[in-house]
Formats: sequence, C-alpha cells, structure tokens
Amino acid sequence: MNKEYKYIDSNEEFDRFYKTLKSEKIIAVDLEADSMHHFKEKVCLIQIAGTKSACVLDPLKLNDFSILKILMEDEKIEKVFHGSDFDIRSLDREYKIRVNNLFDTEIACKFLGSKERGLASLLKKYFNVDQDKKFQKKDWSQRPLPKEMISYSVVDVLYLIELARILKQKLREINRLEWAQEEFLRQAQVRYENNNGPYHFMKFKGAGKMDKRTLAVLENLLNARVKIAEKRDLPLFKVLGAGEIKEIAFKKPLTFNNLQRLSILSKRQLSMYGELCVTAVNNALKLDNADMPIYPKIKALKLHNIEHNRIKLLKKMREKRGEELMMEEGFLINNVLITEIAIKNTLTKEELESIKLMRKWQVEALSDDILKILNNC
Repeated sequence: MNKEYKYIDSNEEFDRFYKTLKSEKIIAVDLEADSMHHFKEKVCLIQIAGTKSACVLDPLKLNDFSILKILMEDEKIEKVFHGSDFDIRSLDREYKIRVNNLFDTEIACKFLGSKERGLASLLKKYFNVDQDKKFQKKDWSQRPLPKEMISYSVVDVLYLIELARILKQKLREINRLEWAQEEFLRQAQVRYENNNGPYHFMKFKGAGKMDKRTLAVLENLLNARVKIAEKRDLPLFKVLGAGEIKEIAFKKPLTFNNLQRLSILSKRQLSMYGELCVTAVNNALKLDNADMPIYPKIKALKLHNIEHNRIKLLKKMREKRGEELMMEEGFLINNVLITEIAIKNTLTKEELESIKLMRKWQVEALSDDILKILNNC
C-alpha cells in the first residue's frame, strides 16, 4: 500500500489537490478531533485519500472550506468512512457540510454479521496491518504536529477504499448491498444536535432517580464544573468525574473538612475545587422547595396484556432471525420499533412500510414473521 501523502495547510494547496480528487469515483475520509484535551471540541485534521493520492488537511490553518464542501457533497463521488456518525456530525457542526454518497465500512460489517468491527481489527484481518494506537489519545490540536502523528493519522484512510471494495462484494454475495445502502443514506442524514438545555443534569446518568434536593445539588455541581472546564479549557471529565460528582451530590458535605473526610476527591482536586464544591452544595441546600429543579417525567406507556404478549413473541422472533441472518438483534430491530409494531398491530406489509422508523430492508427481512405473529395474536 502506497503511504505517500501531502500535508496541506493552505487553501491554495488544497485547491490544487482538489483538482486531482474531483475526477475520482471514490475517496476515503477520516477526522481527528481534540475532545479529550479541550473544553470545546474541534476538528483538527481531515485525512482524504483517493485511488492515486492522499492528503492530510489542516483545518486549523484554513479559512475557507468551500472546496471541502463541494467535494463532500458531490453525489458522483462515493465517500468511504469507518464509523461515520461522529465525522458527519462534526462536519455539520463546524462547516455546515453534508456528506453525500456515503459508504460506511462499520455499518457494512453489521450487515455481514462481523463481531469485530473496529478498524484496527479489520486492517489486521484483511491486510495484515497492525495499527499502532499510541497516538489515539494525543492532543491533535497541538501545532506543529509531530510528523509521526501525521503519518499515523493517514493510515486509516489508505486502506478504506480497498476495504470498502471487499465488503461491498461480500454484501453482494448475500444480497444485502441494497440493505446497507439504505442504512448509509439514513446515516448521511444525521446532523449535529446541541443538547444544551436549561439543566445540565438532563445529560447525567442516574439523575432521573434523584430526589429534588439531591438534584439541586447535582445541578449546582455540574454548573460549577462547566465554568471551571471552560475557564481552564479542559474537557469536563478532566475537572471532576461523573462518579465523584454523584457521590458529592448524595453525601452533601457542608464544609471543606467534611468533603476532605469523605475522601471523594484527590488532594489536587480538593485544593483546586474543594471550596467550589462545598459552595455549590450549600447554595443548593438553601433553595426554597419551589425553586428546586424537577426532573421531567416521561409518562410510561400503559400496555395491555395482549400488547405485552406481542412484544414477547416479537422479541423471540428477533432472536431467531438474528441467528439465521447472523446479525445483532438490536441492529436487526430495536425495542422501540418492536413496541410500536405491537401497539399499532399492523396487519399488512403496506402498514409496516408506513411506520416511520421501519427500514425497507427490515420489512424485507422480517415482515413475514412479524405479520404471522400479529395475525396469530
């Protein structure tokens, strides 16, 4: 495999490189970001490979992404990604760029029933390439980037086009290429979502089971963590971990000494953030009952016995078909869709196809079994 590539850090250079890419029918793409090192995540490298040449694009040095937008949105050029969800959302978030004509090698592996879908495993399996992961957690925003890191980053895209060719042929052999293409199209339509609502606890695991007072303490602690992280330009987990925050929220230490005796924080965390945590706790405990936050409760669906029975039978069918098709059960059809089918009690193929979450490939793979269960019930 040719490992030659061009490092591009100017719009003029990328414009020249684009002229060699625009005649390609297929390109491979990957991104590197700095989410493990900074408060606000950003794209730090964009690796692109065609059949003849490859480049590593430095988006921190560019000021115009119109050429990249043209390339990514060109319907005539197939874009190969591995695990594209993060990349597609990042391109949307930072540059309002869409990805058209997608082939995702990770999704392809799901339709092939591959248990090991990591890119490193696939490179070893198909190309006998051992991918060194020593740079995986490095800070990709540092400049200048060591040449070794740049060379590491480009390896992912150098094999993707050939990997896509292999997987595409395997999908054809079992008549699942159209299934995968439908999923690629769905995946290409995902967009970045800013989930910063009025409360930080809405994204905190376990918050829904807390009482109002504990929830108020938790919100204050999370708010303090965000302010610290933003000021110090650190990811949230490098300030305080979720486990530490949760324990403080439940135990509610009123003084620095109380917090110290609990041994929740390290000495360094205690010296840097101890007083802020105690202040957050005390301020929450002073709140009037009417001012405390409430976790929004989602009204649980009230299912009848016959609907519970349908769900049970549909899950058994999913398990059986998953084994037959060698596909993971949750990917084949998830619990949300099973519940919707059980409630709607759709009795024709056309009614199944009309369900918004239902894919055409799922109708093809499962409709006979689904309708049999529903009719028998």
